[in-house]
Amino acid sequence: VDIQQHSTEVTVDCNGSEAEQAPLALAPVKGRIDHPSNLGRLCVKGSALHETLGDHGRVTQALIDGEAVELDRALNKVADGFRQIINQHGPDSVAFYVSGQLFTEDYYVANKLMKGFIGSGNIDTNSRLCMSSAVAGYKRAFGSDAVPCSYEDIEQADLVVLVGSNAAWTHPVIYQRLLQAQKLRPEMKIVVIDPRKTATSEQADLYLPIKPGSDAFLFNGLLAYLTQEQALDSHFILNHTNHFDQAIGQAKSGLKDVVKDTAEQCAVSETDLLEFFQLFREHQHSITLYSQGVNQSSSGVDKCNAIINCHLATGRIGQPGMGPFSLTGQPNAMGGREVGGLANQLAAHMDFTPEAIDRVGRFWQSDNMATEPGLKAVDLFHAVEKGDIKAIWVMATNPVVSMPDADQVIRALEKCELVVVSDCYQDSETSRYADVVLPAAGWGEKDGTVTNSERRISRQKAFLPLTGDIKPDWWLMSQVAQRMGYVEAFSYQHPSEIFREHALLSGFENYSGSSSARDFDISLLAKLDQSQYDQLQPIQWPVNNRAPLGTARLFTDKQFYTANGRANFLAITPKNPEQPTDDAYPFVMNTGRIRDQWHTMNRTARSQRLLEHSAEPYVDMNPDDAHNLRLKDQQLVALKGPQGKFIGRLKLTQNQTQGSLFVPIHWNRCFSGQANVDTLVNPVVDPISGQPELKHSTVKVYDPALNYCGFVLTEQNLKIENMPYWARIPLARGERYELADQTPLDQHPLFYQLQKVDGEWLYYQDPAQGIFRAVCLQENRLVAVLASAQDLQHLPPRQWLSDSLGCEIANQDRLSLLAGEQANQPDTGRTVCACFQIGEKSIQNAIEEQGLDSVEALGDNLGCGTNCGSCIPELKSILQESLAVEA
Repeated sequence: VDIQQHSTEVTVDCNGSEAEQAPLALAPVKGRIDHPSNLGRLCVKGSALHETLGDHGRVTQALIDGEAVELDRALNKVADGFRQIINQHGPDSVAFYVSGQLFTEDYYVANKLMKGFIGSGNIDTNSRLCMSSAVAGYKRAFGSDAVPCSYEDIEQADLVVLVGSNAAWTHPVIYQRLLQAQKLRPEMKIVVIDPRKTATSEQADLYLPIKPGSDAFLFNGLLAYLTQEQALDSHFILNHTNHFDQAIGQAKSGLKDVVKDTAEQCAVSETDLLEFFQLFREHQHSITLYSQGVNQSSSGVDKCNAIINCHLATGRIGQPGMGPFSLTGQPNAMGGREVGGLANQLAAHMDFTPEAIDRVGRFWQSDNMATEPGLKAVDLFHAVEKGDIKAIWVMATNPVVSMPDADQVIRALEKCELVVVSDCYQDSETSRYADVVLPAAGWGEKDGTVTNSERRISRQKAFLPLTGDIKPDWWLMSQVAQRMGYVEAFSYQHPSEIFREHALLSGFENYSGSSSARDFDISLLAKLDQSQYDQLQPIQWPVNNRAPLGTARLFTDKQFYTANGRANFLAITPKNPEQPTDDAYPFVMNTGRIRDQWHTMNRTARSQRLLEHSAEPYVDMNPDDAHNLRLKDQQLVALKGPQGKFIGRLKLTQNQTQGSLFVPIHWNRCFSGQANVDTLVNPVVDPISGQPELKHSTVKVYDPALNYCGFVLTEQNLKIENMPYWARIPLARGERYELADQTPLDQHPLFYQLQKVDGEWLYYQDPAQGIFRAVCLQENRLVAVLASAQDLQHLPPRQWLSDSLGCEIANQDRLSLLAGEQANQPDTGRTVCACFQIGEKSIQNAIEEQGLDSVEALGDNLGCGTNCGSCIPELKSILQESLAVEA
């Protein structure tokens, strides 16, 4: 679940003794009404969590070189391997690469082991890829990684500006809170700033489709406009900030006419830009929500500070309904920031200063502290490839898929002497390159805490038993640490012990009012016993003697964590993306998440309904670009960049501006042949944060000439070779494979091989049309389906066939299998509402036949849009199209 936004509760029915226990029966997941972050709302991924549980596809035993071994043997190999490499090459020859999906307790142990006892800074996290620029921006402005806002500020604001955030899909719970607030207060204004017209922009009062990468130009222009219009908080600037003159001098540089010149830099209309500037000037209670579209840039830190500058200039911070608010991208990226999970942090929001190194060393009772930052993610994997790092432990993440220039990570892991991977699922590309795989516990199986974007710590409780040799990450790391000789420091028996130590460190020599005072302080929680830890209620840090009930928002006293207690303006020189387009690579490729998937799909793809909205990798393109290239909607296209290649299905949409493409990040070689989009991403990074420019890569687009298409349904997981395009879609009782080739699929060896399956085969062929269909029944149970044609239109529907795989087929439906549709059961169409599995055709029929003319009416009649709400923008589009046709 995306617990960065919300918490869940799961009903479990478990009968039987320990010796003979019945299978767990899980009720559907529900949101906790009493949780202040989500108020009972869940995104569709959270609602489907119970569908992703179970042992199928899990790593339940340790593996060495692919062979199952005793866990004790695997732990010894890891400990011995790391110790030997450190003894021979020094502590900087090893590294950890961890994840925002670990619990805080896991994160704490990893950071303590690497920085406190191995003695290297070489621990970094996949959070480097999503929020490290936001961290650096906050630290430059406020002297600390201090997110000043709460979610309730979104509801209390009069103006909400979303920048580089498709919150309707990526943070749907927060987004629904925003829409509900606007419904209660229609005077609230919403502005969306994004090069791509998204589901989020559909609800905006104003949408600014700025040129990709021009965010800093925009907010420098806003700062210049506010100064020009005398809309500044001069008292706040004079008494509580530093360096305003330098910032405004740079913001005005080159701007003769602020509105006109800024509009030209951002490629938006002057009228729309002026409207945004005026809205920001007129609404004191303004909050700016920004996310990956800002952070994932070669100048992401500057973009963050350009936004923060505008809030400081107007004094809009530390009060209800205002502030610069970075929306974190992972469940526990904030918790990782607290413990020092980034390579350039030490622990508990302390940096690598001599005083902090001494302080943490004394607290941990270690004389082998790391004394300088380690390598950030991109540099870390380059060091692995060069041989400088000879052992790496990857935890709860999949860098072979998610890192820029992803094929470089493969080369690095292939050369590395010792690769250790802790993971829950076998279907992980990174695990393929591991010497040792350790079976890690996942959500529902382990206890711990996470911290969300508003600094709220939430307790996560186990409700499932651990099967096989599965263990929590903190336990696996503690065992390795003990085997490396650090017994006393890692003798934890329960995560509550780790949490108490973490809380105690946050308050250690953290003196209020002193120059060394730190923002992160949960020292009051160090007093919790195990029972109190188990019952810990959601609470926002700081939590100490001065704030025993937590802290809703920071900087209410206008005091910051800088040397003189003032916030810093930053003079920002806007920069264009590092990789410009040219004749060889004329398109800008933007990458990001889609509505129903999470990261590299290892978990979410286990739920069939989460794949029904978007089942294959795809590319969004403007229709005019497609016309110029003679490409058609739904055909397969190839992308090629300076490195890497991608093949996916083309989707034409006016939401894309000409010259720009959007490609989802989720697909990889476990789910498709050539759909790992990060192989195309240039590994250029922000020089301060080290965050990659994942939102701007240059590519060319062409037709791969795959003229024959088809699909296979089978109960088995196939190994597909010599097929230019394939996409695997896991089903409840098997797999579906979408296929394409340059030659007829019914002549492919894969089809011949599948037809050797024992059973009764039924065939339909039309050689003139190039149509071939076959189904196999074993005692009336459907076990295989093969279909091929020269175009998609001549393939049968998949939904009923997919649902019927592995099931007994009634006699009257046997021949219907070749048509793909039951008699008298119409096709419901592509899934729009994944929560209730409502198809597009069902929605269109309800509009046409019942006269439904609103999202509310569709919800009352069909249920769509009434749970997570992420399908509401699409429902509105269908309504508009259907009603326009009727008119």
